[in-house]
Amino acid sequence: MDDERQALLQFKHGLIDDAGRLASWVTEENSDCCKWAGIACDNVTGHVHKIHLPGKYCYFADYTSEKAYEECWKQRRLRGDLSPSLLNLKQLKHLDLSLNDFGEKQIPRFVGSLRNLRYLNLSRSRFGGTVPPQLGNLSELRTLGLGSFYESFYESGEPISMMNMQWLSGLRFLHHLDMSGLDLSKAIDWFQVINTLPSLVELHLSYCHLMHIHPHVASLNLTSLSVLDLSINYFGNSLVPQWIFSLTSLVSLDLSWCDFHGPIPSSSEGFHNMTSLRLLYVRGSSFMNSSFVLKGLSGSNLVSLDISDCGVSSLALDSLHNLTSLQSLDLSSNQLTRAIPKSLGNLCNLREIDLSANNFGNISLTFLLESFFECKSSSLEKLSVSNNRLNGTLPDSLGLLSNLVHLDISNNLLMGVVTDAPFSNLNNLKVLNGRGNNLILANWNPHFRLERLFLNSWDIGPQFPLWLLQQSDLRELEISNTNISSTMPHSFCGSFPNLEHLDMSQNHIQGRLLGIPSTLSILDLSHNKFIGQLPELSNSSLIYILDLSYNSFEGMLHKLICSYGGKQLGVLNLANNHLSGGIPNQCWERYEWLEFLSLENNNLSGGIPRTMGSLYSLSSLNMCNNKLSGRLPSSLKNLIYLRFLQLAGNKFVGRIPTWLGTKITFLSILNLRSNNFRLFIPRELCYLTRIHILDLAHNNLSGNIPRCFKNFTILAGKGYISDDIIFSNYIGYKYASGSASLVMKGREDTYSTILSLVLIVDLSSNNLTGHIPSELMALHSLLSLNLSRNQLTGSIPKNIGDMKSLVSFDVSLNQLSGELPVSLSSLNFLSSFNVSYNNFTGRVPTSTQLQSFTESSFCGNKLCGDPLPESCAVAVPDAHHEDEEEKGGAHVADLGLITSTVFGLIAGFWVVVVPLIVSTRWRIEYFGFLRELKYMICDVICKYWCNVFHKC
Repeated sequence: MDDERQALLQFKHGLIDDAGRLASWVTEENSDCCKWAGIACDNVTGHVHKIHLPGKYCYFADYTSEKAYEECWKQRRLRGDLSPSLLNLKQLKHLDLSLNDFGEKQIPRFVGSLRNLRYLNLSRSRFGGTVPPQLGNLSELRTLGLGSFYESFYESGEPISMMNMQWLSGLRFLHHLDMSGLDLSKAIDWFQVINTLPSLVELHLSYCHLMHIHPHVASLNLTSLSVLDLSINYFGNSLVPQWIFSLTSLVSLDLSWCDFHGPIPSSSEGFHNMTSLRLLYVRGSSFMNSSFVLKGLSGSNLVSLDISDCGVSSLALDSLHNLTSLQSLDLSSNQLTRAIPKSLGNLCNLREIDLSANNFGNISLTFLLESFFECKSSSLEKLSVSNNRLNGTLPDSLGLLSNLVHLDISNNLLMGVVTDAPFSNLNNLKVLNGRGNNLILANWNPHFRLERLFLNSWDIGPQFPLWLLQQSDLRELEISNTNISSTMPHSFCGSFPNLEHLDMSQNHIQGRLLGIPSTLSILDLSHNKFIGQLPELSNSSLIYILDLSYNSFEGMLHKLICSYGGKQLGVLNLANNHLSGGIPNQCWERYEWLEFLSLENNNLSGGIPRTMGSLYSLSSLNMCNNKLSGRLPSSLKNLIYLRFLQLAGNKFVGRIPTWLGTKITFLSILNLRSNNFRLFIPRELCYLTRIHILDLAHNNLSGNIPRCFKNFTILAGKGYISDDIIFSNYIGYKYASGSASLVMKGREDTYSTILSLVLIVDLSSNNLTGHIPSELMALHSLLSLNLSRNQLTGSIPKNIGDMKSLVSFDVSLNQLSGELPVSLSSLNFLSSFNVSYNNFTGRVPTSTQLQSFTESSFCGNKLCGDPLPESCAVAVPDAHHEDEEEKGGAHVADLGLITSTVFGLIAGFWVVVVPLIVSTRWRIEYFGFLRELKYMICDVICKYWCNVFHKC
């Protein structure tokens, strides 16, 4: 019908079709729109009744880089606007625009006027705004897909929220509803509304920020519900609601990460009545750590059970012995400490079991899996016991699991010699992951054909294992740190036509690398002894990660850089070789996806070519410790996504460019150490609010320290270092990580895995003048501050005690003066401290940290007090004057005592004089007493004057 054909053409006009998916939609009048891609018409009426244009899903694991993954989506998604011309399709019943990209535009309200729609799927299509309530007018709707408008629940973008869901109540025939990823935290009526949809069969509300679980329900109308997904919501550590156990028709139930705890309601029989249940996922649910709850599953015909990270103990496992239909069992990340109960040998249909990341302790793999080894007819195809502490060696009984396809024993304490015996019957094995053990491989002749093999840290050397050449089906191979010290066979690269991932790092493999297979996307040969010229890369190469660091390659870069015509390369690490010559001026425009480039510790010379400014995707650039010279080309300001810039140990000259702060604002590490940069530190660096390592030491910089350094948000403790601050790119099983050689506590170390924890400002060994800005003390999260070997004057700011995180502080060899601030005593984490060779005076403040340093931390000043040998003098009066005052005071006291005594005696004399006149005997006695008293008084007076004049 022409009007419907025109409506579709108008609809196409509003779309952007990068991949030409709508190429068959042409304007010719004789074109039958019912034959166009994605269009279906009614066989009787001829009306268009179906538009089916979903994008094709791109799985990240299928792509070698994030860029390739994004390119996949770009080619597989429609973009643009939805035209209201769709309203002319009166008989439209099916509209599927899922997995497309509508640029966070709102779902058009006119969609609610397509009254005949039975099927509407807009999920993962990057709509924004709010869901129009007009969709409630689609009363004939059976399927409504509004699930996450992004490819991932965790993708950046504001989640769409809804205040209420009342508009859903009119969709009485709805049987499939997906609203996963929408923010329903404010829609507290969600369950009451859902309970009004009696025809509902599938309900997906994963990651909807639900908080109200509505435990008490008067009547339950969801009698037809077979699929319920409430995973990744936070119900506030509540009990599992009774109504969930009343859904006896459920086939699939997902309550993972809902924060439900036990016990289950006393009025509930748990899972006893849920006899239709086949799939149960309750990851992270502590209520499952109960024998009573697990026994409730015994009457079910479960096929898949995920009770990982539930705190399940070994004692509770016996309760699972009746689940004879079980094919997949995930028990990872629990509290299992004992061997698997023999009763689990009854699970004769079990295909997959995951026991990784438990706490089995020092038991052997044989003891752990005894029940399955005894079950000789075991159908087990996938077994994972990784990340435990299993000891012993691989048991010969492993061969009884003859159907194994996937075996993961990685990261345990297994040791000893591995022979053919444990693998004698494992003819179907495709994946063997044994990395992280201490096993020795000897005289191995496997009968299986592996696709993925990981033997990292095994001892399989010193000769190159020739049995590997027979594994022609390999796609992924990791044999790093395996003590191989011979040369790699010339036939090696040609033996694996499908090899995509090769890691042979940290060995001692010798010889020349003649070529790189075009099928490889990851090649890591770092930390070996390869020699000769760098290999060429073919134009058809799919390489994304190429790590040839820590070898003895020599010669120029040109052969490798300019032989490659592809655009896949994302990580190139050539550090720590013997490469020489200049950096190629041309060819860099081919590397539009390059994100990581390290050329450090070579003998490269010349300048940085301007053409490197075309590396628009670059996140990390490391050229430290070469012989590079000249000025930094202004074209580098085009690298706006750069996070790491490390150029230390070269001969660069000129001023530090201002565009480093104004254009490359994502910088988190700027290392220009040991060059010949001169003049002032540009204030524009203060725009680098994300900076957490700033090293400008050993240059010829002059002028003042900018006060605006206080704007460094991360160092001030006002921001968080995001996870991607350490450059890492996850490709399959490989991380490409950045590193930095930094000086802290007077020692140079290389930091890699903990680089995000290192927060440093180092301005030492320059010609900086002026005072230390007090504003610098606002960097409360700073770990190391080095201002030594400059010409700074003034004093240390009194508020230095605000820098509570300081571990290392060095202002030695300056012209600072004054006293050391008392607030230094509050720096409780200091382990390196140096204020030597300044003009400081006074006492060293008292604290546990400061008194623990040696005299060398303070020498060359006029300081005193512990830990220095010079004690601080106490301010006291003149000693002779003090003695005179003390003696004079004592004399006055003695004279008063004598005077009081004399007057007392005189008074006493007159009191008795009258009686003496009257009595002769009293007179005789009295004058005798008086004579003795005269001698006593004379003696006291003599002693007093002797003391005063030191002479008698």
